[in-house]
Amino acid sequence: MSNELIINSTQNGCRIALLKDKSLVEFHHEEDGNKFTVGDIYLGTVRKVVQGLNAAFIDIGYEKDAFLHYLDLGSNFNSLQGYTKRALNRKDFSGKLDKFHIQPEIDKHGKISDVLSKNQQILVQVVKEPISTKGPRLSCELSIPGRYLVLVPFSNTVNVSKKITSAEERKRLLRLVSSIKPENFGVIIRTVAEGKEVKELDADLRNLTKLWLDGAQTLKTAKPKDRVIGEMGKASTILRDVLNESFDNIHIDDQEIYDEVKNYIHKIAPDKEKIVKLFNGKAKIFEVFGVEKQIKSAFGQSVSLKGGGYLIIEHTEALHVIDVNSGNKSNKEEGQEATALSVNIEAAKEIARQLRLRDMGGIIVVDFIDMKKMDNKKLIHKIMKDEMAPDRSKFTVLPLSKFGLMQITRQRVRPEMNITTKEVCPTCNGTGKISASIMISDQIESNIDYLLTQQNEKDITVVLHPFIYAFFTKGTMSRRLKWYLRYFKWIKLIQDSSLAVTEFQILNKFGEEIELQ
Repeated sequence: MSNELIINSTQNGCRIALLKDKSLVEFHHEEDGNKFTVGDIYLGTVRKVVQGLNAAFIDIGYEKDAFLHYLDLGSNFNSLQGYTKRALNRKDFSGKLDKFHIQPEIDKHGKISDVLSKNQQILVQVVKEPISTKGPRLSCELSIPGRYLVLVPFSNTVNVSKKITSAEERKRLLRLVSSIKPENFGVIIRTVAEGKEVKELDADLRNLTKLWLDGAQTLKTAKPKDRVIGEMGKASTILRDVLNESFDNIHIDDQEIYDEVKNYIHKIAPDKEKIVKLFNGKAKIFEVFGVEKQIKSAFGQSVSLKGGGYLIIEHTEALHVIDVNSGNKSNKEEGQEATALSVNIEAAKEIARQLRLRDMGGIIVVDFIDMKKMDNKKLIHKIMKDEMAPDRSKFTVLPLSKFGLMQITRQRVRPEMNITTKEVCPTCNGTGKISASIMISDQIESNIDYLLTQQNEKDITVVLHPFIYAFFTKGTMSRRLKWYLRYFKWIKLIQDSSLAVTEFQILNKFGEEIELQ
């Protein structure tokens, strides 16, 4: 099983696609200057304390105040507040915790008004990005994730991921990490730490400790709303969480992002550094690796299944609803039960992919095709859980109800990825009436003739829709070959399915678009 990461630089950020056996399983669009990412730590100011909600609203610079519940303060909130005050008031503050006195824990069943007051400055971490009309969700239980470990300040406990099931391995990791962890820092051992040696764990722990100390120096001069510790770029975050032995290639079309990723890989896994490759092709990177087409086909309201069935995906503010339909599959199986099982199995696999791809969170209700046999219902439940197992978000999958409905809850920490796949016709602008779209080929040929004969361009490339590409290149005596015989210059054609049929671009020898009248 192969994993590839394709990173495409855009004008205002980058697009990141994770491919599993050439199939798109995760898609992220990161914009430059995007603040309030999960994991970011801010110096916030208490704007309002609401006793009825036992919560407070915190100003961290977003247009809406962020939400902080009493239960998210954490048991060591007093220690965090003492640390924050010392950092803001003392110039000789080093940020180290080895000599820091851990203060008594707060009451688990206390009231928010007992510990917070208006205009108080506190250190908070974003645990849920702004979604819809809501501001960010915050926590004061700070944690800094690394490759193998998660560093938890103001704690002394060491915990191991539940996914590490070997009792012997759990004991080994507990013993190793307990012997190297700094005082007053807790550690959570991640699943990928299984089988790792103390050298690798120690290096990761040192990096995390340095990150905390650098944040402490930033805190000394920080003003309200300032970001004290920021998460890494989305590309590095994905690599930190999913990089494993099955990763084959990381293709990047931007030198700056390439350097960032290469440096990060060099730190966390030097042996994998050679898989990072800079893409220099003239065609768009998402076109070359088939990502653009998959994006267009995967984000629509209707999603086709290979066997002939299809899914209808509806989104509402409260929940997501997915309907499974058999389509023309019904003629391929012996009976109704066999047909239902076959479509449902295929649908369960695609639904697990869609949840991860669109980053759908909250409550998801799936209406599978009705099945009578209990064994078949149990099989669909097992397949769904198995297919969602690689998902990094927390989830719960309930068995099928007597109505054939499956209820899924999936952790929602950032806005759902939503891409518009319905396009307004570029020729008719949605009126339903077009005029002379067939003339696009004549328009392209007219421009080529003008550029080669009047403007004396030496080398041009035409980027166009695959349908028009086929029209110009089909047959032994293609139209492109006729151009060569006429102008004695070979004109390069590049397919781009992101363009409409009536759109095209002509590039000069430097790859710059030629503006045409």
